[in-house]
Amino acid sequence: MSFPLLTATAALPAVGAIATAAVPAAQRTAAKWLALLVSLGTLVLAIVVLVRFDPGGARYQLTESHAWISDFGVRYELGVDGIAVALLALTALLIPFVILAGWHDADPLETGSKRWRPTQGFFALILAVEAMVIISFEATDVFLFYIFFEAMLIPMYFLIGGFGDRAHAGSDENAAAQRTYAAVKFLLYNLVGGLIMLAAVIGLYVVAGNFSLAEIAQARANGSLHMATSTERWLFLGFFFAFAVKAPLWPLHTWLPNAMQESTAPVAVLITAVVDKVGTFAMLRFCLQLFPEASKWATPVILVLAVISIIYGALLAVGQRDIKRLVAYASISHFGFIILGIFAMTSQGQSGATLYMVNHGISTAALMLVAGFLISRRGSRLIADYGGVQKVAPVLAGTFLIGGLATLSLPGLAPFVSEFLVLVGTFTRYPAIGIIATLGIVLAALYTLVLYQRTMTGPVKPEVSAMPDLRARELVVVTPLIILLIFLGVYPKPVTDIVNPAVKQTMSDVHKTDPKPAVEAAK
Repeated sequence: MSFPLLTATAALPAVGAIATAAVPAAQRTAAKWLALLVSLGTLVLAIVVLVRFDPGGARYQLTESHAWISDFGVRYELGVDGIAVALLALTALLIPFVILAGWHDADPLETGSKRWRPTQGFFALILAVEAMVIISFEATDVFLFYIFFEAMLIPMYFLIGGFGDRAHAGSDENAAAQRTYAAVKFLLYNLVGGLIMLAAVIGLYVVAGNFSLAEIAQARANGSLHMATSTERWLFLGFFFAFAVKAPLWPLHTWLPNAMQESTAPVAVLITAVVDKVGTFAMLRFCLQLFPEASKWATPVILVLAVISIIYGALLAVGQRDIKRLVAYASISHFGFIILGIFAMTSQGQSGATLYMVNHGISTAALMLVAGFLISRRGSRLIADYGGVQKVAPVLAGTFLIGGLATLSLPGLAPFVSEFLVLVGTFTRYPAIGIIATLGIVLAALYTLVLYQRTMTGPVKPEVSAMPDLRARELVVVTPLIILLIFLGVYPKPVTDIVNPAVKQTMSDVHKTDPKPAVEAAK
């Protein structure tokens, strides 16, 4: 039997989470190093998966299949296509940076505080989230996917509610109340989506008789499984609703600003750069592959919702006074672009959407982590409390600027390529939608540059006059992300070569081809 590489990639952080939680209370530093080493080991396994994956080979590779709950047709089935491999690598790459950035975020508070921050639990929960996200990308059994799609809410709930941002105005009691509110809102929104999806999962089993993604898709393709039009549409809506909450898509987005505002910066990165990607990934893997006709039926409405997310998120980002809420609304706008690319039903749009998932993860991590370093120094999330930072901490300001420029998709940085592909792919089939979505780029430039101007330029405020620049540990976190943003902005081919074959197969699932140019090229 070949080595179960995919299982190992998910099992290592899961076992690491248990081991980290079991470290004695007095050995906080040992727990941190253990969590970091486990995350680096997971990254090594993800690189092995990346190297062994053949973009020109079978659709699902490194597959594993074992009987699990035979009476109900549930199997332990894993496999990765190009899209899953790219997102698995992104997850494994970001977690070590999340751990390093949060190195002191769960240390005990000052003597006399009523709250105690269990360091071991903080890092164990991060590893648990990593394990569940990875197996969600790998699962090819619908029921197996559903279990971990929902299970990841538990550690995320405790990370948001139990380890909130210290830069909070007001009393400890008020801060705790707001963290609890954000955590409960996150949990309730996603639980409602998950319960609706559970009904759809059960309905899919009633219709198909099993949960195997490959078998159901094959049966649909060869005509041996027929779904009534109304049945397919209802099942599609059940799946899509859960994924739209997770993504998040307007108007199901309102949990995200609260969750990111009240979380530490590393946990905010975990939410928007890692966990939320499961929602958009699942739209490609499950909605389009299992329900192709319903996906085409729902496309006009979804495109309108995606455009609203783009413009609405960007407009609200412009008016924010809180740095973290600004990044949260910017992410809502970016997820609108991702969903727009998925449902444009063109190869350029879907390649751009997949590339956007990767690039958004890197750019948001860079911007949010540097913002977290900034906030930890000043003790405030409010934009108005800053000014002139670039004169006292030029490296911090410079990395913040690069992260911001990546967020507005500046040419030469990674998100530009993906955003360009999404807009081109959308415009070829839906020109009016593509034109409206382009306004999101203008608004992104506005909120990003205004944020930089108000925090980094102008007279030096007394409160930031003694602000230290980035330290060695913080440079280790930020520098690789900046290098990746520049490298993938200049040369995105390594990622597109992996995802494009999977995109072509997804286009084949929904029986779509790219529209022909309206005007033939001159010969």
